[in-house]
Amino acid sequence: MLFLSTEESRTWKDLADKILKTRSGPNGDLGSIRPGLIPAFHYYIGTLLLSQGYNQPGASWIHSGIAIEPGGLFSNAFLASYLQRNQGALIIPEVIFADPAPYVHFSSTPLLTDSRARFMTDCSRGLPRITQPLKIMDIGCGPGKAVVDLLLRLRSEGLIDAVEEIFLIDPSEGMLKLAKENVAAAFPGARIRISHSRFEALSDDLEGHYHMALSSLAYHHMPYETKLVHMKKLREHIDHFILYEVDANNDTPEMNSPEMALSVYQTYGILIDCVFANDAPIDLAISSIDKFLMSEVIYFFIEPRGKRTDYHMLRSQWHQLFHDGLGREFACLCDSPAYADEHVALFTLIYGR
Repeated sequence: MLFLSTEESRTWKDLADKILKTRSGPNGDLGSIRPGLIPAFHYYIGTLLLSQGYNQPGASWIHSGIAIEPGGLFSNAFLASYLQRNQGALIIPEVIFADPAPYVHFSSTPLLTDSRARFMTDCSRGLPRITQPLKIMDIGCGPGKAVVDLLLRLRSEGLIDAVEEIFLIDPSEGMLKLAKENVAAAFPGARIRISHSRFEALSDDLEGHYHMALSSLAYHHMPYETKLVHMKKLREHIDHFILYEVDANNDTPEMNSPEMALSVYQTYGILIDCVFANDAPIDLAISSIDKFLMSEVIYFFIEPRGKRTDYHMLRSQWHQLFHDGLGREFACLCDSPAYADEHVALFTLIYGR
């Protein structure tokens, strides 16, 4: 992932202040911008103007950035296309995850399926053998595929035997219904518990002890300080925490900051491209973009920290979270990239008691 120096961030902000005052188009001198980041700077100015309601000049910055985007990273083009479908403004068409289908399609793309396969391998090598009937909670279970695949892999490797209990937690009723069906089909003898809630609404009432807590692309829905509070509550109830996440700088940067725009430009540019590169009907691909990935993008630019719903962190920040939240009783058992390029990574972290 590319980052800004302190001086570069100041330069971006100074130029943004001047452009906001005049609402000028993308015809000025950008010689002070690192050449490789000029497309991202267009994205920063465009989203900044759009977030202030200056849709026409904002769109002009986005459109002008399309022609200079490097191969493989087309965030300006994806946002321009989204604007055309949504009245030229940063608006959210639907509640994210109300319908599981867009996320299910995203999770079926080669980038996700290949990286999840690597994640499963990391888990099979990073976890110890559990001799007791297994109890696992899945925080943000989605459609349940991750926990099913994980348990099947651990069983095939001889790391677990019987599965006693699977605790599914998700705020989406549609996701929970699908997860319960998938888990019941794979493990008909297991006790299935469900909680239709966000984890932060549940952590005070946790009961029992679980060998594992799994969170696959889910624990990032809280800012760092909230993640920490609930991690401390969770630690008395688990022996292992298994994390599959996106390595991105989307937590601590504030709305309308150059750092936020640059991180979102890279992270979601790659993730959206993997959806369009997948062999699927175009209507399904656009649904996955508009009702999931691009909706998340828009929240970064219209909701301040503390109100938005996504806070992906850098891997170093996750380590700090586990260190502070789980305490000295837990150690890192696995830290492995599941996918990585120059702009975004997905990774596995496992901490064990």
